[in-house]
Amino acid sequence: MGDETTRAAIEAVWRLESTRIIAALVRIVRDVALAEDVAQDAIVAALAQWPASGIPDNPGAWLMTTAKRRAVDAFRQRARQDEASAAIARELSEAVEDDPGAGIDHVEDDVLRLMFICCHPALTPEAQSTLTLKLVAGLSTREIARAFLAPEATVAQRVSRAKRTLAEAGAAIEEPSAAGRAERLETVLGVVYLLFNEGYSATEGDDWMRPALCDEAVRLGRILAAFVPDDPEVHGLSALMELQSSRLAARAGADGDPILLDAQDRRRWDGSRIHRGLDALARADELLAAEGNRPGAERGPYALQAAIAAEHARAVSVDDTDWDRIADLYEQLGRRTGSPVAELNRAVALGRARGPAAGIALLDQLEDVPALRGYHLLPSVRGDLYERMGRREEAAAAFERAATMTSNERERELLRRRADSARGTAADVE
Repeated sequence: MGDETTRAAIEAVWRLESTRIIAALVRIVRDVALAEDVAQDAIVAALAQWPASGIPDNPGAWLMTTAKRRAVDAFRQRARQDEASAAIARELSEAVEDDPGAGIDHVEDDVLRLMFICCHPALTPEAQSTLTLKLVAGLSTREIARAFLAPEATVAQRVSRAKRTLAEAGAAIEEPSAAGRAERLETVLGVVYLLFNEGYSATEGDDWMRPALCDEAVRLGRILAAFVPDDPEVHGLSALMELQSSRLAARAGADGDPILLDAQDRRRWDGSRIHRGLDALARADELLAAEGNRPGAERGPYALQAAIAAEHARAVSVDDTDWDRIADLYEQLGRRTGSPVAELNRAVALGRARGPAAGIALLDQLEDVPALRGYHLLPSVRGDLYERMGRREEAAAAFERAATMTSNERERELLRRRADSARGTAADVE
């Protein structure tokens, strides 16, 4: 295996294993920054050794063992001045096994525990989300910046400050109490949602999707639903991710190229995930109904999005979809969140329900919204609506503009093909 092939394989292993390695190390070494440092040391060692020795049979275990050895070295260096460090160094030589422990009042899952630590109240909400996406999702600074529609430099500063704040607060060794977990739950849900979105539509790189991130987010959603069984929004988020992830196999062809909703073979949608998603949404609605007349007892943002996904899941085709209902749900979502992206999606639904001119009218109101400047889906949606109106040159120009604004190679090629198709210079991509 050549050096470049080995490097690519190492990067793939790191994508798959880094979250669990860092999460387990945080539990063991009780220091977020040190856990990340020794994990990075392990990947550097792999880059140095694997091209010559070959990739081990269990690369994740190799990286974890190497990281632990680096941690032992670090603590031994501190041991003369710090007895606590000496004790941790001794503990690191023993195997640390996870115990699922249903019903125990502490977080046993390493990844979930790391998320609650990263959402420590000493951090700002932006820092909480940013640090968790960095450590738990393994996203790059650019990917996080795209998720937040923020400059890369701002994101890098947030990560650096967040680690420093956690170290100063001594927060990394804490396991939050039940009350502390409740306080951090909203942020944890937000981070799981961002993690899922990055997997569902990758912001950069050669892949249209990153299914492993979706699967990790779905897994965390299921754990949260069991861990916090009486919170409607926990079930709403789980429902949303189950329903959306049911489409993954149908969203790309064998060559990895994107397949848009109109052209997807719905027989490839995962029926078991649809069933779990509809059950989770029903559970969220049951919990809301049980809250009765409590002020604000209505669907939250995740449950509303799950309800939208449920409309798609129940429909046998795009034309059979209740687009008026979806437009109404997006309007509710926009009122609840103030999100311009919800309004952008409402424009899509209006274009389907009442004709493309209705969608264009709403898009015109969104052109000057600061948060949507540089957001490639705004011109992409405009191109789709123009194309359906027969305004093909304008559609092509909109698709080309969108192509210059995305960092995802698959999506860029799709948009360029759609531009060619609108002009009649290539086969229609759908």
